[in-house]
Amino acid sequence: MKYEHFEKARSEISSRRNRAQTENDRRFEEVNTLVPEIAEINNQLFQTSRKIMQLIRSGEDIAERMNTLKRQNQQAQIMVRQLLKEKGYPENYLDISYTCPKCSDTGYNGGTYCECLTSLAAKIAAEELNRNAQINLCSFESFDLSYYKGHKTESGSDCYKAMEIILEFCKEYAAHFSKNSPSIMMFGGTGLGKTHLSLSIASVVLQKGFSVLYDSVINFLRQIENEHFGRDTTGNDTLSLLLECDLLILDDLGTEFDTPFYQSMIYNIINTRINRSLPTIISTNMDWSGISHKYEERITSRIFATYVNQHFVGYDVRILKAQQKSARR
Repeated sequence: MKYEHFEKARSEISSRRNRAQTENDRRFEEVNTLVPEIAEINNQLFQTSRKIMQLIRSGEDIAERMNTLKRQNQQAQIMVRQLLKEKGYPENYLDISYTCPKCSDTGYNGGTYCECLTSLAAKIAAEELNRNAQINLCSFESFDLSYYKGHKTESGSDCYKAMEIILEFCKEYAAHFSKNSPSIMMFGGTGLGKTHLSLSIASVVLQKGFSVLYDSVINFLRQIENEHFGRDTTGNDTLSLLLECDLLILDDLGTEFDTPFYQSMIYNIINTRINRSLPTIISTNMDWSGISHKYEERITSRIFATYVNQHFVGYDVRILKAQQKSARR
């Protein structure tokens, strides 16, 4: 990720911290106005804190006095929580509520970047990459099953029923998506809805706050190649983004050139994400025989063994739509 992605993430996390502190100040002012007993205790807590700081600065042997003040402080906090509950407030109403409790919205935890900072930076980078890819998200509601009616597979199965099952699977997948969701291989002829349903999944998953990257395999590989061989000077690290995003969608597997570098990158992406238990959705117009002939066994064995297969069937929907449009003229 570029420096600017981290800077944008730091700025957002800093804004979160400021908002949390501003909200906490508002709550203190509200409670102090409406509940005078709590206002008095809060004043005592403030005075206790001042005494503790003065004792620390004095440099004297103050262990016993410090322990006494801390006990008084704890007792006062218990009283505040009891009063809040009696007045109809949550007991933790005056606790500051940070978005990330691990780092208190500082972006750092244990002397290093907090996960909230790196995740947000990755999400910002992914959003930028998706904008550059100019993806247009689809919805499950706009997936029209009527185009599959009246068509049969080569084995005589009903295309409508087969695609109805795939549609429901994709809906359930998106609704219950997590970083531990399985990977999916969508395969079948052109114009059968693979891209539509993968982008419908992306739309739902993005709304849940996960980072999603989508583009054709060839576009991703060209970008990685340019960065690897120094032809891209923007400072992007596309490969790292592909390896780390919550959901990666690789469209049109098999359209890329058959080069050792591309084979190596495809293996690296698939294998690394499997090892990290991160889900990937791959779509291709090839069948299993075509995949086996085009790719090395180390790639195909991982796809066949770990991906959930979804076989898209029917007649090219784009052609059917064009035919209907022509008939209406």
